Amino acid sequence: MHKLIRTLGFALLGLSLASCRLIYTPDVQQGNLLDKKNVEQLKPGMTKRQVLVLMGSPSVATPFDQNRWDYVSTQQHRGGPIKVRTLSLSFNNDTLVRTEGDFFAEDAKKLVEQQKKFRAGYPVDETSGDKTKTPEEEKKDNDGK
Repeated sequence: MHKLIRTLGFALLGLSLASCRLIYTPDVQQGNLLDKKNVEQLKPGMTKRQVLVLMGSPSVATPFDQNRWDYVSTQQHRGGPIKVRTLSLSFNNDTLVRTEGDFFAEDAKKLVEQQKKFRAGYPVDETSGDKTKTPEEEKKDNDGK
């Protein structure tokens, strides 16, 4: 009887801890991990082989449409909402024609908050380090010569 009560107590304690999110939940990244430098190198006119060497194999290549490749990535931060990122490449006769997608789209609010961390508190009217001279300083220099 004592063991049953103790087991039930531990089970209730475990359930209460799980509901409070005290148990570690890892970040989950699935799909293609693309480098922004590689995506910026994509240009219309590249062959499928060149794109394959640069980007790697696509996540989705449909058997019915050989002229479209999709690179898909999902990311979930600690059990939060899932972010889906996509990049679609369209080909015509084995040459890249168009790229579409939001693979590197950033949340504007997140970027603004990150930028605030690095804001320096310099006064706007401070010119002590400036090499340009005021008209009064120019006049003094010209009168002294």
